[in-house]
Amino acid sequence: MTTATAPVSPPRSFIPALEGMRGMAALGVLVTHVAFQTGASGTPVIGPILERFDMAVAIFFALSGFLLWRPHAAAAHGLGRAPTTTRYLLHRVARVVPAYWVVVVFVLLLLPGAAHSANLRVWLSNLGLQQVFVPLTLTDGLTQMWSLSVEMAFYVVLPLLAWLVVRLRGPAARWRVPVLCGLIAVSLTWNLWPIPTPDAIHADNWLPAYLPWFAAGTVLAELIHLVRPEVRWARVLSNKPLMWALALAALLLSATEFGGPAGLERAHPWQYAMKMVLGMIIGFGLLAPLVIRRPGTANRWLESRTAAILGRWSYGVFLWHLVVLTVVFPVFGIVPFNGNFLYVLVLTTALTLPLAAASFALVEEPCRRWAARWDRRVSAARVERETEPVESSPTR
Repeated sequence: MTTATAPVSPPRSFIPALEGMRGMAALGVLVTHVAFQTGASGTPVIGPILERFDMAVAIFFALSGFLLWRPHAAAAHGLGRAPTTTRYLLHRVARVVPAYWVVVVFVLLLLPGAAHSANLRVWLSNLGLQQVFVPLTLTDGLTQMWSLSVEMAFYVVLPLLAWLVVRLRGPAARWRVPVLCGLIAVSLTWNLWPIPTPDAIHADNWLPAYLPWFAAGTVLAELIHLVRPEVRWARVLSNKPLMWALALAALLLSATEFGGPAGLERAHPWQYAMKMVLGMIIGFGLLAPLVIRRPGTANRWLESRTAAILGRWSYGVFLWHLVVLTVVFPVFGIVPFNGNFLYVLVLTTALTLPLAAASFALVEEPCRRWAARWDRRVSAARVERETEPVESSPTR
């Protein structure tokens, strides 16, 4: 019997380093928006790199791909059961929607500019996470939510993807990685096709364009069950300095023309495809050594108390940082696109973190606990039905 280089974690086990990585990704998104709105992204050399901190979205997508696909991969390898679609969707909605709705309502009612232009179409498309499909509905304080719209689309599609490969179980499970790699190859051609869209809507902001970033995580979820000491690639994937250097190289390359033009200028289709490849490398490279670990290795910073707190608050940081950034400029008398990057970064971070903490404590965690209680009630009712004695029919 072969032994894995690292124990295969149960399908829903908690990996602390991933929570820390989620916190770092949230700060990366904050940094790239501050750099853009202060004009720092136009600074020679460092500016293009700061602008490409938006590749932190690739980390978010890869994390979602790994964590949500892991139970399905474990089930295919005979380790546990995949969640029912109802249970899965309930937890996704409870995790994402309530805290998001709080921000949307706040922005569309109270944020100057956004509230003034918020018509019924803007309200419905933002509440329904349909901004990438409805023209002219991205608004101040909520422009980053395009990625949440894409992520929600992935949540809806994931059960279908799992169903398509459900027969690849047991010995046939080794074919799941090639199938997922085939999905990556196909999705990389998305931006090469003339997809008809309404004015001001671009199909490169839809889920098929970003499937490679999610697939980076789903492939990792499969690979953790295929790791064996005699396989050289297992030692490579668990080598943190090597894999993180690869991710850094992909980030630096994305800051060139291969990642597309600077600012809001639209990229060529080949640049979109290349950006997807580079984002996939970043997500895969950063996460691989965290989930395929060498024995005795540790991730001291990512598993620290500070990183854990940032990870718990990461969703709130993502939701609220643009609201804060929009307010910081007029309140502190700072002219947008005119410098003060570090000053604005410190102010935005300092004001966003308390809002994120409140979002976690008052909205996100209570909704998560409610979903967990619902789970326990349903499970208890199912066990009661299964163990209830069946009355025998009277004989004549």
